[in-house]
Amino acid sequence: MAANLLGKAGITTLCVDRTTEVYDKPRAIALDHEIMRLFDNIGLREDIEGHVAPFDLSEHFGVSGQLLRRVGMVGAPYPLGYTPTMVFTQPPVEKALRTHAAQWSSVTVALGTEVTAVSNVSDKAVVSLRESDGTERSVSADYVIACDGASSETRARLGLTLEDLNFDEPWVVVDVLVNPDKLNRVPVNSSHFCNPERPVAYIVGPQNHRRWEIMLREDENPRDVEKQEWVWKFLDRWITPDDATIWRSAAYRFHALVAQKWQEGRFFLAGDAAHQQPPILGQGMCQGMRDVANLCWKIEAALKDNAPSELLDTYGKERREHVRELILKIKEIGAVLCERDPEAAICRDERILLESDGLPRTIFRQSIIPPIRQGLIDSTSGAGTGELFPQPKVMSRGREGLLDTICGGGWRMIVDARRFGALSPSIADKARQLGMTVLYLGSIDVPSDGEIIPLVEDSGILGQWFDQQKTSAAIVRPDHYVYSVATSEESIERHLHDLGARLRRVIPQSVTVERVA
Repeated sequence: MAANLLGKAGITTLCVDRTTEVYDKPRAIALDHEIMRLFDNIGLREDIEGHVAPFDLSEHFGVSGQLLRRVGMVGAPYPLGYTPTMVFTQPPVEKALRTHAAQWSSVTVALGTEVTAVSNVSDKAVVSLRESDGTERSVSADYVIACDGASSETRARLGLTLEDLNFDEPWVVVDVLVNPDKLNRVPVNSSHFCNPERPVAYIVGPQNHRRWEIMLREDENPRDVEKQEWVWKFLDRWITPDDATIWRSAAYRFHALVAQKWQEGRFFLAGDAAHQQPPILGQGMCQGMRDVANLCWKIEAALKDNAPSELLDTYGKERREHVRELILKIKEIGAVLCERDPEAAICRDERILLESDGLPRTIFRQSIIPPIRQGLIDSTSGAGTGELFPQPKVMSRGREGLLDTICGGGWRMIVDARRFGALSPSIADKARQLGMTVLYLGSIDVPSDGEIIPLVEDSGILGQWFDQQKTSAAIVRPDHYVYSVATSEESIERHLHDLGARLRRVIPQSVTVERVA
């Protein structure tokens, strides 16, 4: 994803991977609407849609096997334009991502290439490489993003350490391809079997892909439970070897870890190299994608616009706390679903049913993804700052599509013309001097030169967002997070000047403020 984002930006990029082929077994299985938005932004959504399916209804079963509740997904219209939660099949999606990265003219993909040493030298990062034929060479770069996994050698070589958030549990993950004529033998909906004797999660993947995540007991040998004999014995309540094929069985110890520092000189950690989390809610890969979405536009600003080093410093500040907060929420949810004390589990079941008058009810997933709370945001500006800005389907001058498709990427200022009217020309010009696209929500006369884009929506998602935040304008970053909100031209102008100073893009102060009614 990093190579694709940098390639789209025209940044000269070397993408190194010691493997030569995409791993043919699934590991990640979940993604969400924010990540699908990123796939769409790099032009890959249509290529992967056939390997993605909505993650819809999930059922929770208690100690005695009784249904406790159903967890559903909110219906359309969707706030980011896609179903909020999804499942996907990793190998074909990863293959498409790798192929797409190689098609950018500024990107070189070096497969079968291993990193043997790293160092910060003066104003460059230096990486030593060994090719598949044994040839060794060194390359220098302005910046290096280390996405080299949980056992990151780059992290170790740079002396960066991990904070332990006190989670260490053994699980075995089993991926199965069920014969199409035997799909009626497995549960229709994804499920959590909350039995303290052995908590189990069951996930309905795309097509005939099904996954079981099974907590192990401390006396069980991880190597033994990976074997097909153990797996089939566990699965025989649903299916037999005649009904399905085991695609993968792998034992893990799941951890909750976050890097203390995400940057050392010109090296940055991302993905599992920077954090590891329990699999509950399927946010591991999503968090890695958020990392590089946060970082790559800042690298582009540093290289193309001479943005200060302080901008790159915000990467670790923003992502570390964001990841840490989400991991702690995941731990809380996991503690409820995977309660190991039998009496406490019985009390949990009674409490859940009591909350719904003794009958299982359907609740709807609410986003637990936290906002950005520090870094490159104006935290004093009001509610909505640091949140993801929505992207419904909109109409603009005869064109219809999702917001990002209509207005493109980069910095944007969206003005709610229902509340605000039109900006004065001087304020709109200041926004454009900062490289922002200016958009108006609602019916209003705007110039037809394309510099200001009018938006009309049928779903009401944007209007509802502005109403909920009680604001009239939002400045949105290239990674779709809200930098600031405003209710007056004076506050917009202040935010633009503050942002210009932080990005070292100076815009002139206005002598008078013109206002168009």
